[in-house]
Amino acid sequence: MSDIITKLKKANLLGRGGAAFPTHLKWQMVKDQKSDTKYIVANGSEGEPATQKDGYIVEHYPETLIQGLKLALDAIENSSAFIYLRKDYFKKYKNKLKKLIGDLPIEVFAEKGGYLSGEETMVCQEIEKSILRPRHKPPFPGQAGIHDYPTLINNIETFYYAAKIAEGKYNNERFYTILGDVKNPGVYELSAKATIKDILKETKNLPDFKFFAQVGGGASGEIILDTEIDQLAQGSGSIVVHNQEKTDPYELMSEWLQFFMAQNCDKCTPCREGTYRLAEMIKNKEISKEDFEDLLFTLENTSFCALGKMVVPPLRTMSHKILKI
Repeated sequence: MSDIITKLKKANLLGRGGAAFPTHLKWQMVKDQKSDTKYIVANGSEGEPATQKDGYIVEHYPETLIQGLKLALDAIENSSAFIYLRKDYFKKYKNKLKKLIGDLPIEVFAEKGGYLSGEETMVCQEIEKSILRPRHKPPFPGQAGIHDYPTLINNIETFYYAAKIAEGKYNNERFYTILGDVKNPGVYELSAKATIKDILKETKNLPDFKFFAQVGGGASGEIILDTEIDQLAQGSGSIVVHNQEKTDPYELMSEWLQFFMAQNCDKCTPCREGTYRLAEMIKNKEISKEDFEDLLFTLENTSFCALGKMVVPPLRTMSHKILKI
């Protein structure tokens, strides 16, 4: 079998956890590290609201996921692996996965935390049974991850497509979760080059009313107007459609902020205090443009990890495009 990392590079597979980092570079980094112990993690935390693709893959294509992990184990010497699942996925799929794993060095692991547990350094902390707070980067997990050993962490969907690439069956697809005010909600596998409009049309979900969509995640995704849907769906590939006339933007923003406040680790002041201040402002429907933008700027530039930064895109695009602030 030819080198899987070369195949990943040729296919230009990007990570499907949201960051879209080139997969072959991650695999090569861990492969090149000098260590007698290495780890591989298929990240199925999937704590972003309105994202269901990883659960869909584990339910319908578990053999393909295992094959993708086996390819990584073969490519990276001295390695063992984890399938890291959010609590409900673990309960539902652990027995099926364990049967498929057999004697392969793969453990099915249940995360203990919530949304933040999907962040790659938190994945390491969870598996180590350490304090559940994100680590400083660098070093990156590929250099020093679980127990400070080189650790490859990719999304479950990424391993699924690694297996497809090895089989010569990859045609640059990805999975999309479509929810909200649509007729046919669900998970669909379509071209990664499809626009939001293409995706909604092909799945018979293009509304006949004025709408906006939250794209890339049901909390962190940015707002896309119905006049802007001739663009790719970014992030985790989720599309949540909202009827513009029936949706209260303040209520929706409040839901996002309640989620972020509940899920942050309280480690850093910008995230802990910034989300609270924003929530109070939105609850009272008294948004000072200057204070609002200052809080978003602070979250975007000074939050310790990605969670605080993720608060910014949905609030900024909602305030500019829908509220016209």
